Amino acid sequence: MDSPVLYSLDADGIATITLNRPELRNPISDLDLIEALLDTLAKMEDDPKVRVAILTGAGTAFSAGGNLKAMLPDSGGLNASLPARTRRNYKSGIQRLPLAFAALEVPVIAAVNGPAIGAGLDLACMCDLRVAGESAKFAESFVKLGIIPGDGGAWLIQRIVGFSKAAELTLTGETIDAAEALKIGLVNQVVPDGELMEAARAFALRIACNPGFAVRMAKRLIWDAQSMSIGQVLEMSAAMQAVAHATKDNAEAVGAFLEKRKPVFKGD
Repeated sequence: MDSPVLYSLDADGIATITLNRPELRNPISDLDLIEALLDTLAKMEDDPKVRVAILTGAGTAFSAGGNLKAMLPDSGGLNASLPARTRRNYKSGIQRLPLAFAALEVPVIAAVNGPAIGAGLDLACMCDLRVAGESAKFAESFVKLGIIPGDGGAWLIQRIVGFSKAAELTLTGETIDAAEALKIGLVNQVVPDGELMEAARAFALRIACNPGFAVRMAKRLIWDAQSMSIGQVLEMSAAMQAVAHATKDNAEAVGAFLEKRKPVFKGD
């Protein structure tokens, strides 16, 4: 069987992560895919050559969310006949993903190539930026199945689109198209389906051209700032700025600007 997650890294420092269960529409609740994605994120984070990543899905779906066949009690999925076991299944399974994404310093762009439904939408929201193909669909559809977002969606979505729109998406479970997703700020960009990966890579290059240490620290700062006071943010910013000033890439950036030339960053 092919790996449930594919990974590649190009010469520009752009990593591509592909959910690889197209026959099942890339169900993010399956444990083998969760484990493979966690391993991939750890590998990527530890590689200083990685400047930015693109996350997408193989086939016609980004991720259709949970595997419905595995949602029946004791069917091998998250739902167990004993509620205490179900709780543990969530904590040791899909809930590890939002924590792993939140801990990343590498920026991640979701290239949404089709439906992003339920946990699939939440997965896209775990990323920092989102580019969607015109045929992409989005739904926080848990209530349609009589359940709630068990993977952090209640925290994630409102920080992107605001409380009111997040409440609408969550409480109705209704599906929206890519144009509506752009209108409410759920995605950053919508492009023709055939141009999705090219557009995502162009977006990634706009990040990858900057000094790697500065990008990683800036990513960490904006994530942590969501739950910090202004005083805490300033303290963290001062510490990170001291580190940034000590890098050779900072000196190169300043020198290139003063000399009116293109900088050459080496990641040190």
